[in-house]
Amino acid sequence: MYSSNPRQNGFRDQSRSPNGLPAFPSSIHEKKLRHAKASSWTIPIFLPIPGIRNRHLRIIVPNLSLLHHLAISRFGRRRGNIVLFLVCASVVFTVFALTQRFGTEEKQWPAPLFPGEPPTLVFGRDDLQRIWRWEVQSGHYPSSRETCGPIDPPLNPALPPRKVAKIPSRYRPPGAAVSETIGHGPKRVYLDIEARPPKTAYPPRPVPGSVADLDIVMDLCDFSASKYVRDCLEVLRIGGGLDNDNRLRRGNVDAWRYIYLEDGEVGKAVAPVPAPVAFDPVVPSSAPPDPNVGLFKKPRTEWEPSLQLPAPLAHHPYHTLPTTCDPENPRLFHMFWTGPFTDKPYLALLSFLFTQNIRLHLHEETPDANACRPQFWLWINPGPAAAVPNPNALHDMFEQLKGNPWASPFLHPRFKDVISFKMWNTTEQLDGVPEIKDEWRVLKDSLFNSGGHIISVHHEDESSSDSITATPDDAQATGASPKLQSKTSEDEMLNRLGSKSADSYDRLSVILSDMARFVLCHRFGGVYLDADTIFLRDWEELWGWKGAFAYRWSRLEKYNTAVLRMNKGSALGTFLFRTALKNGLDFHPMTVSKYTKDAYLEGLLLRLPDALFDSAWLNTEYYQRDRPPQPYFTEFADFFDTPPQNSAAPQALGFEGFFRGAYSYHFHNFWWKPFDPSRNFPDLGPEFAEGERLARLNNEATLNATHTAQDPLGEKVTDDKRDLDWATVLKRTFEAYIRGERPNMYGEWLQW
Repeated sequence: MYSSNPRQNGFRDQSRSPNGLPAFPSSIHEKKLRHAKASSWTIPIFLPIPGIRNRHLRIIVPNLSLLHHLAISRFGRRRGNIVLFLVCASVVFTVFALTQRFGTEEKQWPAPLFPGEPPTLVFGRDDLQRIWRWEVQSGHYPSSRETCGPIDPPLNPALPPRKVAKIPSRYRPPGAAVSETIGHGPKRVYLDIEARPPKTAYPPRPVPGSVADLDIVMDLCDFSASKYVRDCLEVLRIGGGLDNDNRLRRGNVDAWRYIYLEDGEVGKAVAPVPAPVAFDPVVPSSAPPDPNVGLFKKPRTEWEPSLQLPAPLAHHPYHTLPTTCDPENPRLFHMFWTGPFTDKPYLALLSFLFTQNIRLHLHEETPDANACRPQFWLWINPGPAAAVPNPNALHDMFEQLKGNPWASPFLHPRFKDVISFKMWNTTEQLDGVPEIKDEWRVLKDSLFNSGGHIISVHHEDESSSDSITATPDDAQATGASPKLQSKTSEDEMLNRLGSKSADSYDRLSVILSDMARFVLCHRFGGVYLDADTIFLRDWEELWGWKGAFAYRWSRLEKYNTAVLRMNKGSALGTFLFRTALKNGLDFHPMTVSKYTKDAYLEGLLLRLPDALFDSAWLNTEYYQRDRPPQPYFTEFADFFDTPPQNSAAPQALGFEGFFRGAYSYHFHNFWWKPFDPSRNFPDLGPEFAEGERLARLNNEATLNATHTAQDPLGEKVTDDKRDLDWATVLKRTFEAYIRGERPNMYGEWLQW
C-alpha cells in the first residue's frame, strides 16, 4: 500500500522503512544523525539536469537555517536578521567584485557604492585626449612614461626616437587608454658634470640649455618606490656636480647622470595610422557607443562644450634658438606676498641672488647673450586679502618699499633687470584668464574657497568688486573694505595683514595665494614659489624640462603646489581653470590633485619627489628617520631653533651642508619667527647703511643697546648667540655675498 519514495539520485533512502517512516538501528543513531544535520555549516541541494531524467546536480550551499539560528541567539531576533542580511550581501558583493577583477577583459574592480568625495570631472574623453595630444605635441611631455590619453600614440618632439613597446591591457587604468608617445626629437647627450682642477673649490655652473631628465630623478627618488631622501640628494649632488672637490670614489655612477643636452634637430615623423575599432558582438552595431563610459562626471553638472585649443607649439631645442631666452618658455619666478615687507621675502630674494645665474659678477651690456637670466617677480597685495581698491595703490606700494629697510635694497639699479615688484589686483588678474573672465564674477562672494571651506566676503556694490587690492596701510585707515566695522572674529580675520603668530594666521591671504599661483603661471608662464622658500642651487636644468610639475605632499600621493611650474596658455591650464570654475574656484592642492586624478591627467602635471624642494618633510612626519638626510630635522621649527645636540653643524658645515643637492628648501610658514634674532635687521654693508640704521632703531632687540645702533664696530661676540641656528647661518651667508665678503655658491663675486 505504501511505497518508499526514491532518493533524489534514484536509490532508496536506507534510513526509511518500506512504509516510508524513518527507520534507525537505535534511538542513539537517530539522535546523532539528526544533530549532525542540524549542526552542519553546509547542506546539499539537488537541481534537476535538463534532458536527463532521474538525475540531479548536487550543490553544497551554506546552511542558512543554522546561520539564522546562530544570529538570532547571539544578537536577538531583530539585530540577528540585520546581521545575517549584511553578511549575505557582503558575500554576494565579494563574489561580484572578484568576477569583475579577474573574470573580465577590463580587469578592474567595481566602482565603490559610496564614494568618499564626489567627482570633479567636467570634460569628456574626447577633450581629455585632445588635451593630452596638445601638450605632447607642444614638447611639454619630454618623458618616456606612458600616457593615459589618446588611443593613437601622439608624436613627441621632446623625446628621442625609440622602439615603442605595447602596454598590456592588464596595466591600463580604468576608464582611460594607455599608450606611449612616438619620439622624433633630437638625441640626448648626458653630461658628466664635475669641477676640474684647478677650479675645484666651487661647483661649476650648469651648462646653458641643459635639461634635467626627470624620469631618472623619479626612478631614483620616488618615495612610493621606497627611495630615501638621503640617497636622492646624493644623486642630485653628484649628477649636478655639486660635490666639486669632495667627490669620493663610488664606482660607476653613469646611472646617476640625469642632466643632458639636446643634440640635433627635431626629426620628421609620420603620424601613426589609427587602429581599427574591433567588432564587439555584444554591442549592436546600430547602438551609438558612449564616448565617456568609465568616466565619472561631477553631479548636477553638464559636460563642458567641445574644447577649442590653438595649434600646438613648435618645440625648439635650445641650441636652435635665435637667442638664449625662449619666448615661449620665459624664465620667471613668481612669489606672492601680503602685507608689510619682512625678513621672509627678503631672504627668498637674497637666496635668488646667491644661487641663480643672473651674471652679477660681470659688467655686460647684453648679459643675456651668454645665458638666459631668470627674473624674479614679487607680487604684492599690500592690504588685507579681502580689501577693496585704492586709486593710489601702486604709488603707495612703491613708497612703502622705498622706506622699508627689508625691501629697499632690491630697488637698487644693479638688480633692476632681475627683480621686479608688481602689484597684485585680483579683478585684473582673473579678467586676464580667458577661460573664466566672463564667468568668475558669479563667485565673487565666495572666491576664498579652500578645500570646499568657503569664507564669504560680501561686497557693498559692484564698484567694490572691481579690484581686490589695497594700499599698504590706507585700506584699514580709510575703512574702505567689505564690512570691516564689525568687531567679530570673522571681521578680524578679514582685516589681517600677514601672519603675526600661530594664533593670528592670515588664512585669507593663504587661500588667495592658492589661486594666484595658477593665475600667474597660466598668464605669464614660469615657476611659482611660496614665500617660505629658499633657493639652494641653480635651476638651469629644471628650466630645460618644459613640462609642468609640482611636488609630492610628503607621504601622500597628492600635490603640494608650494613649487608650481606651468606653461603659458597651456591646454593643461585651460583644463584646470574650467574645472575649478565648475568646482567653486577651489585651488587647494588637495582639490587640484583630485581634478587631475579624476581626469587621468596626473602625468601632465608631474608630481616630483619632495626631496627636490622639501627635503625635511618626511622626517617631520616620522618617516625615514632610520636614514635621515643632512641636516636632520624632526620638526620644521628646528630650522629656526636648532636642537642643542645638533647645534654644532650649522657653523661647521655652513651653506654647503644644508640639504646639498636639493633645489630649494620650504620651511613651512613660521612667518613670525626671525631668521636671526640677535641681528634682526638687513646687514648688507655700506651700500645700504641707511636702511640698516633704520632697521636697528626699529629692532626691539637693539633698543636697549643704543651704542650698537650707532657703532656697529663696537659689537661684541659675547652679545651674539653662541650656537647659531641654521636659519641664522643661511641669512648671514647670503648677506656676506652682498657685502662682498665672499662669493656666491659658484665662486662668483658680486660686482657693483
